[in-house]
Amino acid sequence: MNEPMKRVFLSQDGRMRNGWKVFGFLVALIGLGRVASLAAHLLHFPHSASLGEWVSVGLMLLVSWVFVRLEREPFQSLGWKLNGRWGLELLLGTLLGVGIIGLAAAGSVVSGAVSLVRSGQGAGPMLSGALFFLAVALFEEGVFRGYLFQRMTRGAGFFIAQLIMALFFGLAHWGNPGMHGATLLWATLDISLAAVLLGFCWRRTNSLALPIGVHLGWNWAQGSLLGFGVSGTDAGGFFKPVFAAAKPEWMSGGAFGLEASLPGVIVCVLAILAIWMWKGRSAEAENA
Repeated sequence: MNEPMKRVFLSQDGRMRNGWKVFGFLVALIGLGRVASLAAHLLHFPHSASLGEWVSVGLMLLVSWVFVRLEREPFQSLGWKLNGRWGLELLLGTLLGVGIIGLAAAGSVVSGAVSLVRSGQGAGPMLSGALFFLAVALFEEGVFRGYLFQRMTRGAGFFIAQLIMALFFGLAHWGNPGMHGATLLWATLDISLAAVLLGFCWRRTNSLALPIGVHLGWNWAQGSLLGFGVSGTDAGGFFKPVFAAAKPEWMSGGAFGLEASLPGVIVCVLAILAIWMWKGRSAEAENA
């Protein structure tokens, strides 16, 4: 390989450029996902959204492990150091996610845009919802704040990675049900802000536990507890929202969920400011 071509693929220290690592990771994850989907179809495995999410978690962990080991770095360096602190941050993150959605729901209720009534469902759907949304949080944070995001940060810097991931995260939801009109605007804004929040959660802790917890608590409280849509998907909850026809949909998010509401945006911005001001803990403390 001649020198100009080497510079395209290799950095000055002779290592593969982070941009190519990001590209390779995406190709490997998508390719392995397609193979798994084809295998499931050929073997006539019964379709299950929850099982599918957990398979995706396994594929994400496998690809992440392979790529980080090719760099001769420990898998834990991606934020998977499963110790007592990791568990505590997961719990605190979950409570934070529930709190964020709780405040957004309270804002919508106080505005008169929505009221909450009991749905008649018991605890079973809330438990199954917790397992499903845990898988969603593990997969999405393992991808979007794991190897992909961290190598993007190494290559382009944290704030550039935040901007790219926020745009990608927002645009990635454009195919969800109900993404049109005012919902498209508010949902894209709030979901992009959520990506920024989750990026700061990783940055402040050097761990994936806090962002996984926030993601889990956010989705579970929004869907399984309060009964709102989760990014346009009806999850069915312990409560059921009743929307006021006289109020604009962007005050409650409507069928899409609180992610498409003004209260959701306000609370998310406040959470970002709180995480921004929190010093967190340094990488040196994490590795001590």
